[in-house]
Amino acid sequence: MKYYLHRISYEWELSKPLLDNGLLSIGFSIISSRDFLDKTRQEGDSNSYFDSIFTTGYGKRLDRYTLKNFMAKMQKGDIILVPLYKTFSIYEVIEEAVPVSEIEIPANLKTLNNRSVILKDGLLSAEGRSEPYDLGFIIKVNPIAVNISRYDYADSALTSRMKVRQTNIEITDIADSVKESITAFEKNKPINLKNEIIQRNKNIVLDIIKQKANPDKLEAVIKLYCYKAGASSVSIPNKNNGKKGDIDVIAVFDTLKLVLYIQAKFHRGETDSWAVEQIRDYAENSSDDNFIEGYSSIAWVITTADKYSEKALNLANQYSITLITGIEFAEMLINIGFSGMDL
Repeated sequence: MKYYLHRISYEWELSKPLLDNGLLSIGFSIISSRDFLDKTRQEGDSNSYFDSIFTTGYGKRLDRYTLKNFMAKMQKGDIILVPLYKTFSIYEVIEEAVPVSEIEIPANLKTLNNRSVILKDGLLSAEGRSEPYDLGFIIKVNPIAVNISRYDYADSALTSRMKVRQTNIEITDIADSVKESITAFEKNKPINLKNEIIQRNKNIVLDIIKQKANPDKLEAVIKLYCYKAGASSVSIPNKNNGKKGDIDVIAVFDTLKLVLYIQAKFHRGETDSWAVEQIRDYAENSSDDNFIEGYSSIAWVITTADKYSEKALNLANQYSITLITGIEFAEMLINIGFSGMDL
């Protein structure tokens, strides 16, 4: 299976309605015949017969090899991308090229200016039109995805390739880009630069924190994160203050009337229930030092570890404590760094 890009801008008045009915077209009506098609296919990669036709009867058109691609190379099962204005559509070849004289014109097929399409002297024409359209060959296709937004679903490789001006080219080398655009379009998940940056960099951020930070620096990072998230004030309480339980960071959000208590754990592997017990005990036994009338409070545990123990998960659920893993915190850090970016 190969992938191709093919333009239908030529004779748009008819080529677009044909495509909407599963018929992909190309020009060269003057040599539209079964004999020419069969002989061109039979000679394979040799161009002696093909070139001789253009030399003797049709002029040495520079775009003639796009016709050979269409007639002899595009095979059943191949994928065809058709660029359109600000969009593109993707089709699968279900029948190889035939002269236009051999197609069955769809019932009630009309041109874009609402003329009924007819077959006249073996070529496509329209009622009231004196000359036939310069369309010579047709490939029957089946739509896979149509009218896909270039902005939302075409990556840089696909966008660049759609700028090529030839009628058709093989694009099998960027098949993955085509497949990804189809999948994203079907799932209604357009390309999001912010999300791509987060997903590709979160592991790098977490690895750097694990390798270069320590418990104190982790607390400092969390403090900066809270300020970036809109905290009015953030403090790191003194350790060993004689109170039952422990807390590492306290962030106050005046606009939300919220106090956030955070327990930070510089761990690898798994964080157990002790972190949850510390923040629970702090909340239950702390004095009114951090109490603000009219403010609600929530509790987080942030760890650099990959996961929490089952006991920690159960205890956190019981006391409504939010548990954040290392990779989740890395995502949060990158996300807050790109706040306001939605592309």
